[in-house]
Amino acid sequence: MAAIADPAVAGQAPPRASFIVCTRNRAAALEACIKSIQIACQSYAVCSAELLVVDNGSTDDSLERLARIAERSNLAITIVYEPRPGLSAARNAGFERARGQVLIFVDDDCEVHRNYLRDLDRHYATGEACIRGGRVELGNLEDLPFTIKRLPTRERLERIMPPGGFVLGCNMTMTREVAIKVGRFDERFGVGGPLRSAEDTDYLVRAFLLGIPVEYVPDMTVFHHHGRGLRHEVEALHRNYSFGNGGLYLKHIRHAPWLLRHFYWAVKSACRELVGGPPFDPELRLSHWPIVFMNLLGAAQYTRLSLTKPSRHSEVRRPQQAAT
Repeated sequence: MAAIADPAVAGQAPPRASFIVCTRNRAAALEACIKSIQIACQSYAVCSAELLVVDNGSTDDSLERLARIAERSNLAITIVYEPRPGLSAARNAGFERARGQVLIFVDDDCEVHRNYLRDLDRHYATGEACIRGGRVELGNLEDLPFTIKRLPTRERLERIMPPGGFVLGCNMTMTREVAIKVGRFDERFGVGGPLRSAEDTDYLVRAFLLGIPVEYVPDMTVFHHHGRGLRHEVEALHRNYSFGNGGLYLKHIRHAPWLLRHFYWAVKSACRELVGGPPFDPELRLSHWPIVFMNLLGAAQYTRLSLTKPSRHSEVRRPQQAAT
């Protein structure tokens, strides 16, 4: 069980929400992200909030810019330095400092809608312990339509559905109760980790197996400035996603063998593609075959890692707090 921060600090009431933004060498994008969070907080001041920015070993001027922003901000900003590489390690560092009743993970290349907190407060009004993700739109229309989610209706994850992309990690929220029950992110997964991606999907699967609802809502919107305008950039990201999913399938093969049906479907679709069947994404000309190959490579990598670097969901390391 993960030990996240004690919400009671110096007699102060804990905030309703904690924004957790992990960053590495994206100082300019980060400033825009923080500004959007500040505007959302000002637009709905009834929902108290804090912001934790976890610097994951930046070598640009991110820390200097952050210190200047924190000095003049009306929003409580805590800067946490986590030198261990990987998005999962950074997110775990954010877990350990967050005090809010609802934890909000937003990527540093995203901007939140000004009504984000209003939407979030409405959805969590019942106090239900769950994981909830919102709409993800393109922040720049010149970027290719990837890593976005625009479904117009609310839905909950079911076993028949592919968990990957059901809730995107750049816009993922959960109650404190869920964070404590599910535990830390698996640091073998995620950008900067050996399995490159799928830390968010792994978290969803673990929650689902515990009977925790996972829900998508068509508001709670963020705008993703992913910066990929060329097909080969999207294809590389697609391969990384498939690599992480291969590790994910093998990790959960005992308790969630139904995940393997997605690998089966990928193989079947790839074979159909050889005889004129549709590719994975006709608009971006993405094939099913890289999914199959990268799934297998990711499974092989997971096998190696499981022998040398087991997961530590419950072990908590206190990161160094750089500034407040």
